[in-house]
Amino acid sequence: MSSDPIGDLFAILQNANHKLKEHVDFPASNLKKEVVRLLKEEGYVSGFKLVPDRKQGQLRVFMKYTSNNGRVIRGMKRVSRPGLRIYRGADELPKVQGGLGVAIVSTSKGLMSDQDARRKKMGGEIIGYIW
Repeated sequence: MSSDPIGDLFAILQNANHKLKEHVDFPASNLKKEVVRLLKEEGYVSGFKLVPDRKQGQLRVFMKYTSNNGRVIRGMKRVSRPGLRIYRGADELPKVQGGLGVAIVSTSKGLMSDQDARRKKMGGEIIGYIW
């Protein structure tokens, strides 16, 4: 059992991206599904699906690469963690890589990108960065 499942998700995705894997599986949870849904919306992964098993199910994420096997995901960083939560208001949300990346923000209306949170004038917990 992990104390930081989102940190583990980021590590799994970074390792799969580094090895140019076609897809990667890991235990599913609602928060992980929402993070992966946001990554798909932002264009960092090509898709995902829930693979049932005898427990909570496996989340299969299909990685995305450019036509010449270039990586779409350049990097990921976990910001808020169980030992140190990081919260920011709507006007304090960071721009990742000068606006080229995405900050994943957990708001009262669910997970959303930093751009959506700024547009809706909502702050929240900064889950992580992806660029």
